[in-house]
Amino acid sequence: MEWPNENKIQCFARMEEFLSYSVDFISLFFSFFSLLFFLVTAVILGIFLKYRDSPIVRANNRSLSFLLLVSIKLSFLSVFLFLGRPVDITCMLRIITFGITFSIAVSSLLAKTIMVCVAFKATKPGSSWRKWLGVKLSNSVVLFCSSIQIIICMTWLAISPPFQELDIHTSPGTIIIQCNEGSAIGFYSVIGYMGLLAAVSFVLAFLARSLPDSFNEAKYITFSMLLFCSVWITMIPAYLSTKGKNTVCVEIFAILTSSAGLLACIFLPKCYI
Repeated sequence: MEWPNENKIQCFARMEEFLSYSVDFISLFFSFFSLLFFLVTAVILGIFLKYRDSPIVRANNRSLSFLLLVSIKLSFLSVFLFLGRPVDITCMLRIITFGITFSIAVSSLLAKTIMVCVAFKATKPGSSWRKWLGVKLSNSVVLFCSSIQIIICMTWLAISPPFQELDIHTSPGTIIIQCNEGSAIGFYSVIGYMGLLAAVSFVLAFLARSLPDSFNEAKYITFSMLLFCSVWITMIPAYLSTKGKNTVCVEIFAILTSSAGLLACIFLPKCYI
């Protein structure tokens, strides 16, 4: 826990490195934007609640829209788990929290996409798709897809949970306080499943993008999933090539960017209307 001076006659305590509120300006930057986006999401949720009986809110599945907004709010708040000195409990909560909240958000978009496709097919006379219209299908999709992610996370925590790690080898004279994922398979399973949901949602929305304008939410979902996938695909090599607090910055940036992208692509056009 100590490091010698240049003359090798005295030892000093090593410097500790982590994403600190008091030392690192970027922590305040992330905190500000996290709170800002959280408040914007809260305002949008208030607008949707106020106009919940309007045609545009009803047509876009009120319950899914509310669930998506709540999960986006939670994802913005999850940023604060990444800031400050990491301990075992925050190391476990940070990955699990954003993994589950993002899975709920992407599952909601997947359910929205499926409902768009079903609604279009149900407009044809005598269509058997009419029986699938309603909240049961959308709720079942969200519950099923989210449950798989929860099972992955619980298995990860049971077998090899994340923990606080003191890295004394990477930087001489410095102790890097960071989170060890415990099981790399668990970490990449959470990220991979989230990416799978996003990819399926993107493909379905892309195929449904040419539906008539009455069902054009698929276009917005396509753009949001394209942004979401782009952010997380570029995040993986950046995550692997950085160390210490730079790794945390990459994760926070990916969370803020992808969440803000979902919020802007899905909800801002509706708020304008």
